[in-house]
Amino acid sequence: MNTENLYSLFKKCKTLSIDTRNIPENSMFFGIKGENFNGNEFAVKAREAGALYAIVDQKEWEDQTNHIFLVSDSTKALQDLANFHRRELEIPILALTGSNGKTTTKELITKVLSQKYKVSATKGNFNNHLGVPLTLLDMKFSDEIGIVEMGANHQKEIEFLCEIAEPDFGYITNFGKAHLEGFGGMDGVLKGKSELYEYLLKVDKLAFVNSDDVEQVKRTRDLETILFGTSSEAKFHFQYRDHSDGKCPEVLYNSHSFQSELIGKYNISNVAAAIAIGLYFKVPLDSIKKAIEEYTSGENRSQKLSTDKHEIILDAYNANPSSMEEALRNFSTMNGEKAVVLGDMFELGEESDFEHQRIGKLAYENEFSSVYLIGNHFDQIQIPKNENIHLFPNREKAEAFLKANPIKERYILIKGSRGMALENLLNLF
Repeated sequence: MNTENLYSLFKKCKTLSIDTRNIPENSMFFGIKGENFNGNEFAVKAREAGALYAIVDQKEWEDQTNHIFLVSDSTKALQDLANFHRRELEIPILALTGSNGKTTTKELITKVLSQKYKVSATKGNFNNHLGVPLTLLDMKFSDEIGIVEMGANHQKEIEFLCEIAEPDFGYITNFGKAHLEGFGGMDGVLKGKSELYEYLLKVDKLAFVNSDDVEQVKRTRDLETILFGTSSEAKFHFQYRDHSDGKCPEVLYNSHSFQSELIGKYNISNVAAAIAIGLYFKVPLDSIKKAIEEYTSGENRSQKLSTDKHEIILDAYNANPSSMEEALRNFSTMNGEKAVVLGDMFELGEESDFEHQRIGKLAYENEFSSVYLIGNHFDQIQIPKNENIHLFPNREKAEAFLKANPIKERYILIKGSRGMALENLLNLF
């Protein structure tokens, strides 16, 4: 079955799914194969659960009388269908990627643009070779703007996702030390993330660029750009006013002030990008201000939590050396007794030992009241030992220690890679 025929079936459906645990009535199901599963085997179950059609790529599961249709490759068919739908939609699409802050920035931009437009955006972090197609196929003809988050852990991935989504606008949050193993080091990160810029240049489209990021400005010299930030060259010229309580700085634009509830100086570029993109799309200033002030983060991303004894910054959704360093530096500016609980950073390849040593040393040198470093990588670092520095090979060992020796400090920063699941320590506080 070719893409055009698939699309005629898709238009009869309310939505699309690749997971039989979530089969809405009158949906289309794609049987996707992975390392540990074969979605073809669930085609009949999907039909029984309410799917109008099921798509498979193994002949033995084809059953046209039961509306189970065969394609040569289900994953590619899904991606081709998404690209076909994207072209039929004829709406502007903004793609964004970067090493840190993608999801927060995407949500901020969505909040701002939704003040004026009907916006469809990536849900959660559905940002890979399957998530991007699903995001596109979730867009409706009534939508006015689409926002597509793109994640990558190796080169050529952003290039591939751009060919599917065909964005009209692009934004890269930053270049950081994330997925160093897959990208082949920092040079690979720069090259891989910049594939978004290369695509926009090829199709003569526009990039939003933080004028305070020298590397970003350098890599977009040949592009049509909208600059924002504190640079005098910025189309949207902002000033930033810092706070002593660890809060995201205030953004000043002309006679207007924007204050986010987000934590950290590292979030200022995320907030500024959302304001700039809102201004470009002519969202009223008062509406932008309302959106920025109302937005609160979730899903373990820079969440501010309060208990009877503690004020906690929970940033346990993900971590890499760049985001870890920024979080520590921001936390150090806060007034009061502070404890940091850090978990291992993953996918760093041969840089792992060096980066864990560097971050551990940074935590030590900031003279926090107490430091708890958790995970096999942190457990191997060499830093001076004292009664305030604690190293644990895993979360279970740390949890046992903290139960017997509760943290006394009022302020606590918890940050680590997703696999460390440090949010499970919250019950201790």
